[in-house]
Amino acid sequence: MKVQTTLFYAVILIAAACNQPGSGEKKLKIGASMLSLQSEFVVNVKDAMEAKAKEKNIELIVNDAQRTAEKQVQQVETFIARNVDAIILNPCEVEASSPAVEKAKAAGIAIINVNSETATQPDGFVGSKDEDSGQMAMEQIAKLLDGKGNIVIIDGYMGQAAQIKRAAGAREVLNKYPDMKVLAEQTAEWDRAKGMSLMENWIQSYGDKINAVFAHNDEMGMGALQALEQAKMKDKVVVVSIDAIADALQAVKDGRLDATVFQDAKGQGAGAVDMAIQLAQKQPVEKKEVFIPFQLVTKENVDEFLK
Repeated sequence: MKVQTTLFYAVILIAAACNQPGSGEKKLKIGASMLSLQSEFVVNVKDAMEAKAKEKNIELIVNDAQRTAEKQVQQVETFIARNVDAIILNPCEVEASSPAVEKAKAAGIAIINVNSETATQPDGFVGSKDEDSGQMAMEQIAKLLDGKGNIVIIDGYMGQAAQIKRAAGAREVLNKYPDMKVLAEQTAEWDRAKGMSLMENWIQSYGDKINAVFAHNDEMGMGALQALEQAKMKDKVVVVSIDAIADALQAVKDGRLDATVFQDAKGQGAGAVDMAIQLAQKQPVEKKEVFIPFQLVTKENVDEFLK
């Protein structure tokens, strides 16, 4: 009787396993090349991708391109050699990362860009309209300065889509405010320590002439904030940045950072994996370009984002 019972349960377990999603068919394999896992926002996108991959029972291979487009192209070549079912690209640069897209398409492997764009059109895109975030941030600065004052701008990694478009969005707003002048603009390559160092140099050069800082991401914005606080200048200078990473949200709540612009890392990461699965399985994709809106975060609404 005991043997029969054991056999009965074994049959039940096998039947249950056969009904699991993806059973009876090859487990999907997706390769992902990420811009830089030194960036908190990119790590947030990666974490969302991994959570979605686990939920969907697919294999996700994540590589760190370390901000190098050449390395990114090599990683995609390796994914092609490993015969992955789809590739997710978080591009380092608009132009220099484009060969990665071309190679995947030539190999007949679906490639989806997440968060950032390339000159070569991928099979799908999940991200946000970066020019909108630049406009939101600069409009908030204009509001806090009453439309007049001197601004320094900390650019992201030059040649990356977010840098190009955030700069363009900010310029559009600046064109409406003739009394707002750009004192200096330079890249800190999305990096907090470089943002701090650059701000220290500007404090030396311009001192009290600086009325506001616009940083293309929170990492650089938080670095600039530290430099201003150390120089005892923060009370006189507005600082606004983009991404709404955890410590930037806390800094907004504490009244240290004047505003940030929320970008939905979870939505982008999960959406990219969903689209990669659909394209790999040759399913119809309703929209091949998905844009998730940005949202301005100030002290008034920050608690909604800290949940």
